Amino acid sequence: MRILASGSELRERCIGFTSLDENLDTTTPGGRFVFHVFAALAEFIRELIVIGTNQGLAAARGRVGGRPAVATGEVIRAARDLLPDPGRSITSIAQLLSVSPGTPYNHIPDLKDGRPTAVPRQLESSA
Repeated sequence: MRILASGSELRERCIGFTSLDENLDTTTPGGRFVFHVFAALAEFIRELIVIGTNQGLAAARGRVGGRPAVATGEVIRAARDLLPDPGRSITSIAQLLSVSPGTPYNHIPDLKDGRPTAVPRQLESSA
């Protein structure tokens, strides 16, 4: 309703508002009517958006969003076991395990520095 308050303030100060795009002139009774109708529609749409947003948030409460994790502990252990084999690339390991090539990089931090020649440090203790 801020736009209506601004319009009323301008009118009290004998200042008219003219919109060039909508050909709206608040110095005329018809222009003021259209101005108020536009403001009422804008307020109505805003309230509908707020209601819809609140309903969506209420419906989603308690749910976990996002894509389901593909990399289970079993997949990561299998990738770890295959890593020391120099004949296997990260891409071939990922294809074998039905995950994207980025998955091993995301879950095995030592791979970001280059392919290890042995089992990564983080994974030795979790075995």
